[in-house]
Amino acid sequence: MENSRLLSLDVMRGITIAGMILVNNPGDWAHVYAPLEHAHWNGFTPTDMVFPFFMFMMGISAYFSLRKYDFTWNRACVWKIAKRTVVIFCIGLALNGLSLAMFGGLEWERWRILGVLQRLALAYGFASLAALSIPHKYLLHTAVLLLVVHSVLLLGSHSLELTPDSLVAVIDRVVLGESHLYRDVMADGTVIAFDPEGLLGVLSSVAHVLIGMWVGKMILSQRKRHEVIVLNLFVLGSLLLICGLLLNYAIPVNKKIWSSTFVLVTCGFGSLLLALLMYDIDIRKRKRWTRFFETFGVNPLYLYVQAELLARLIAYWGWGDLVMQEVLIPLLGDYPASLAWALLFVFVNWIPGHFLYKRHLYIKI
Repeated sequence: MENSRLLSLDVMRGITIAGMILVNNPGDWAHVYAPLEHAHWNGFTPTDMVFPFFMFMMGISAYFSLRKYDFTWNRACVWKIAKRTVVIFCIGLALNGLSLAMFGGLEWERWRILGVLQRLALAYGFASLAALSIPHKYLLHTAVLLLVVHSVLLLGSHSLELTPDSLVAVIDRVVLGESHLYRDVMADGTVIAFDPEGLLGVLSSVAHVLIGMWVGKMILSQRKRHEVIVLNLFVLGSLLLICGLLLNYAIPVNKKIWSSTFVLVTCGFGSLLLALLMYDIDIRKRKRWTRFFETFGVNPLYLYVQAELLARLIAYWGWGDLVMQEVLIPLLGDYPASLAWALLFVFVNWIPGHFLYKRHLYIKI
């Protein structure tokens, strides 16, 4: 079964990308509804689901893609993995540099190296190489092993708190340098160098992608038996979610350190959402509502990067503040106006995406 034969996969990717654009672009960061904010440290909100959902879906798509090469270490396959990894990482790095140039001057010492796209690139690259190297019946076992190692490192170094002494922060400072890291705020208000897309989290992120690959393997193995796939997804999602919530008492669900429980919970929810979408779209054939999200789903990386570029340009030119202060806030009030701007921004990005979708133009790396 190819990726294109399951509309639900494109729709879930589209929901995820639209969600990422929505939560990243409120009209006013001081007036954001609670479900659209990230958890400050432990716990999770609906907003904390969108990035890991995309990583989960990336694992499924990567499995479909690598299947074309029979998961062998041939030149074409390795080149595809390496090129995609480097290009995605460099796009993320360039976006960070653009922000720096627009709002503070382009100085290498202040250039943040890591970020969302960089995390995606590294997780994809390592997980794909793992898929070429191990028997696929052990994909889930490998993911569990990585999560155990990540958890042991965090627990053994007392790194479950947001502090500069956390192993997460120490590794990034030693390898990348403090000036190249994101700044976060501790409970007492102290600002520290702590990157939520740090290097240690790559370990558990690779596990995240491998779980997605396991789901991709499960989908392909069942071919056209959609009902069986949906049942298996419900079982897998429920097991992952239960394990994650139970283990939360020992290792808190935490996006910023990408804890093992965060991986289990988000992959659990991701599996359940995919099962619901497959049941509604691929089995019940209810497709009329899917077109908007399908547009985002067929060109996900392009539309995410487009939104990031457009957001920076709007902020640089001051258009967002102008529309908020002169139109939306007087008309709607603070919180509704902030949400209205975010929804409007999603729609604006959808327009060129739909142009590409209608002409069957797919921008791939």
